[in-house]
Amino acid sequence: MKHFTKEEKITILSDMIAIKTINENEIEVANYLKDLFAKYGIDSKIVPVTETRVNLVAEIGSGSPVIGVSGHMDVVSPGDESEWTTDPFTLTERDGKLYGRGTNDMKAGLVNLALVMIELKENNELKNGTVRFMATTGEEVGGAGSKKLYEEGYMDDVDYLWVAEPSHDTIIYSHKGSLNLRVTSSGEAAHSSMPDQGYNAINPLMEYLLEVDEKLNGDDRKNKVLDKLVMSTTIFNAGNQVNSVPEKAVAEINVRTIPEFDNDEVIDLFNTTASIYNKKGSEIDVEVTMSLPSVFTSGQSEMVDLTKELGKKYLDLEISVKGSPGVTDASNLLRGKDENFPFMMFGPGETKMAHKTDEYVYKDYYFAFFDIYKELILGLSK
Repeated sequence: MKHFTKEEKITILSDMIAIKTINENEIEVANYLKDLFAKYGIDSKIVPVTETRVNLVAEIGSGSPVIGVSGHMDVVSPGDESEWTTDPFTLTERDGKLYGRGTNDMKAGLVNLALVMIELKENNELKNGTVRFMATTGEEVGGAGSKKLYEEGYMDDVDYLWVAEPSHDTIIYSHKGSLNLRVTSSGEAAHSSMPDQGYNAINPLMEYLLEVDEKLNGDDRKNKVLDKLVMSTTIFNAGNQVNSVPEKAVAEINVRTIPEFDNDEVIDLFNTTASIYNKKGSEIDVEVTMSLPSVFTSGQSEMVDLTKELGKKYLDLEISVKGSPGVTDASNLLRGKDENFPFMMFGPGETKMAHKTDEYVYKDYYFAFFDIYKELILGLSK
């Protein structure tokens, strides 16, 4: 029989936090988990995405139902480390909280999923079905890891999916998509005293961006859960000298999409509008740098109902069920699934704590989610 002690759970989380997977190097976490699984006789597979960026997939059990559990191994930069109270890559406990980059988003959830798998296997508790553990790379920027898992068929036979992102008091069952675009305007350099001798690349780009902004943010379509599409121009670069007319201007835009106004329609609008400008003499080019579709499910499932009960039992919280403006790996993992597919995002931590200085997860919640995940798997596999 194997029952992880609280000390073991803290040690393993501490080891994971110490591995600096700042939008890179997830292979070290994957190898750590692979070795941990192997110690208990669980086979796992490294799924390469690049030379240093990999996914890890492990399974226990056999047959149906297939319960998919997922979390990402990368973290965002800690920023200015001098602003942290303690070293961001050393797990530190203060006042009932566990501090460190990735504690909240989302290594606490990922560790719990792995340790639950081990206990279920070691104690022969999983009598029916399969649990498929999918640790992903690159979730924070682009979702390349989850895209690879979808393309290689790891979601084809999955009956349930939950992503252990931080959201301890809310089950997220739908979320917006995320689309990144880079728009480049090309002109001709000239001295600022003779602008007519060149072509200022800034002017048509500003006009273009304002027009597209009005078309997107002014659109009245709404999703009953996710509300309206939102567009934000977040980066603008042009020029290198105050007395020179710039020959190039580049803007980057993020759009949070909804099923009623999806990624393909937004991309088409950007391109169509650019074509109109180009026919008038501008030179505007549109490049899509990331496209993750929205996730829209009904939220009506045995998994959601059972999770609400377990949240009350182990957290003493009334768990709400909502949509989210954020994005998860489910954008890729759920491609091709319909709105009745049982999906949720639910994990230790708080959404508002993600990416912050002095990131933390409540110690009690970290432990409680182990019990929630274990009982949830056993309940769904009956």
